[in-house]
Amino acid sequence: MSLLRKKRIFYILMIFITIFVLFSVRILWIQYRSAFKEVTVGGRTMNEMAVRQREEGIELDSGRGHFIDRNGMPLTGDVIWSPVLFPIRKLPEADELQRLAELLHTTSDQLEHKWTTLKKPYVWSELVGKEGTPIKLSQVDAEQWDKVDGFEVLPRVSRYKGAVSGSQWLGYVAQRPDVIRKVQAESKQNRSVPLTMLVGASGLERTFDNFLRGIGSTRAFYTVDGKKRPLIGIGTRVKGMDNRYYPLQVRTTVDYRIQQEIEALTEQANMEEGAIVVLDVNSGDVVSMVSRPFYNPQHIDLKGGSWSNHAVKAAVPGSIFKTVIAAAALEDGLTSPSEVFHCTGHYGKYGLSCWKEGGHGDITLEEGFAKSCNIVFATLGERLKASSIAIMASKLGLAQKIGWNESSFLDGEAFSQIDQEEAGIVFGKTTTADGGVRAQTALGQRDVMMSPLQAANMIVTLLHNGKVISPRLVSEVNFKDGATMVNFPVQTITSPFGQISPRTAKLLLSWMREVVTDGTGISLQGASWNLAGKSGTAEVLKDGKASNNQWFIGYGPIEEPRYAVAVLVQNRRPGSPHQAAALFRRTMNLLASQE
Repeated sequence: MSLLRKKRIFYILMIFITIFVLFSVRILWIQYRSAFKEVTVGGRTMNEMAVRQREEGIELDSGRGHFIDRNGMPLTGDVIWSPVLFPIRKLPEADELQRLAELLHTTSDQLEHKWTTLKKPYVWSELVGKEGTPIKLSQVDAEQWDKVDGFEVLPRVSRYKGAVSGSQWLGYVAQRPDVIRKVQAESKQNRSVPLTMLVGASGLERTFDNFLRGIGSTRAFYTVDGKKRPLIGIGTRVKGMDNRYYPLQVRTTVDYRIQQEIEALTEQANMEEGAIVVLDVNSGDVVSMVSRPFYNPQHIDLKGGSWSNHAVKAAVPGSIFKTVIAAAALEDGLTSPSEVFHCTGHYGKYGLSCWKEGGHGDITLEEGFAKSCNIVFATLGERLKASSIAIMASKLGLAQKIGWNESSFLDGEAFSQIDQEEAGIVFGKTTTADGGVRAQTALGQRDVMMSPLQAANMIVTLLHNGKVISPRLVSEVNFKDGATMVNFPVQTITSPFGQISPRTAKLLLSWMREVVTDGTGISLQGASWNLAGKSGTAEVLKDGKASNNQWFIGYGPIEEPRYAVAVLVQNRRPGSPHQAAALFRRTMNLLASQE
């Protein structure tokens, strides 16, 4: 053999040895370093991900945090015991198959066909009895079913209870590619974040999404070989993240029982569109927030818009805005409670008139508030400066977002609890606030917009002698073991213009009582509590047709106020009965019964 040939063989051999050494080093590095390095946002290592490639299973619990109401009642995380079929190589004997088919309320032939064609685990989600009624299994039922190879009854966590509701403040989760990409960009190991991950898309699910994202799911699985065939004799196993602190639990301020009962009231009243907000007078917290039409958090119709929370959306307020006008005129010294106005039923300009045909005749400001006289307030609107009206609105927490918020929260970024909240408005940016505009504004028309949340909170502000409290939907976030992670203390809002005087606040509250005893809220007499409030009817257009927004806002009981309530019924036919006042009464009676 020539020397040249020997050299060639030697060089080739060295190349192979070098490649082998590099390959071995790489394998060792993966085994001892990379294999134990966390490569997912849930903290999974490469070893764990490799093992999962040899597993086929279903997710029992996503690991996402949950919500509870103010009393600790779960709002999310409904446990459903579900029969699950796993692919197996050999089905049970005929008699065993028949027994199992009877339990599943199907035929053995249908069960056999389903089982033999399985590629992945199958959840027998629709368990229906002979009469067509759904069957819901309990843990006791699940334990009574004999175990069969490839079949188990497992506890699956459903995010929501499945029924439609008016709890749009809670929101829903969805596959949001835009949010996922943001999470990927923020993650050092962004390749591990799945694009199918569910994230908060609206409501508290969205605003508290960073708190709710879990650290890993709980799965039931079986082991497969390289060809994805189930391995015999190993059976199914359940594996999840065992962590003392996660998932987190978010405690809301809502009373779930009251929420459900008020939702039922709106159903009984055939309320089509609007909202009811109940605030705790002492803390300003949201006790209940019902929005119509209802939505189903498991089946969102984006085009239909039922997921939108009407309780925090701005609407034309009508006569409830007269509270702001009365306060501004009194504070500016432009009128007094005993000033006498004359109402003929017509204002004489701007096309304005009073709702009462023939007018109220001679009427004081105090009586004008109770009877909601348009002539009295159009007159005051023209007397007031536009700036005075806007300033008083600010003092009462209007034309701004009022939900609990921080400009710099835990991560230094701005944080707001309440999703979809609108600030509302008093005067449009391009509006010239001449006499006609101010007169219409005084009646709660023209550009004026406010939300039911703001309306209820305005009552709380008056009851606190002018101090504006920022409503909370969440009081705290807790670790899994019950320890507190974050507290959300009661927060106040300070207007740059100061606050309304306690004297004016008390005067307006007393006038609200007269609304019930001698004014437009006389239908509330005889309720379980002695009540006070202010009615309102706003003229709006719906699809080009004249329509009305009906309002009633108030508090009770007057002797020791517990709750402030705002009711908005939107797009009612002009001349139809005042549904808002009726619902206010029924809501207050319900709250009284809880005592």
